[in-house]
Amino acid sequence: MASSFELTVVSAEKQIFHGKVSSIQVSGIEGDLGILPGHTPLLTEIKPGVLQIRQEGGQEVIYVSGGFLEVQPEVVTVLADTAIRGDELDKDRILAAKRRAEENTHSKHGDVDYSLLSSKLSRELAKLHAYELTEKLTKTKR
Repeated sequence: MASSFELTVVSAEKQIFHGKVSSIQVSGIEGDLGILPGHTPLLTEIKPGVLQIRQEGGQEVIYVSGGFLEVQPEVVTVLADTAIRGDELDKDRILAAKRRAEENTHSKHGDVDYSLLSSKLSRELAKLHAYELTEKLTKTKR
């Protein structure tokens, strides 16, 4: 059995990652998915969250805002609406956006779409999680 597979991560704007990896972990709509070499073919929707990539040289974290995951025998593709490498995330911007989303969720305006605000808050929390995982990985490398 192969010890790695080809992974491609693309967003609407550009290719974010391409290379050989030993495993990935991503949030599917029905729960977290771990993909190893030889995984059964699969096509599923993914929700906003963290894509953890393990490869021979270490680990990488990418925030994905949702999209699709396709698993083929030797190739895995993540088609994300938005994808941002963990080391490109700005903690201050994330915290400010999270704070605004929380404030808007607690406001008492009659025309507020709470499902939209909840979705925005979930995305910001996922970005924060990706940022924190990246920071943790960076500290362990030192």
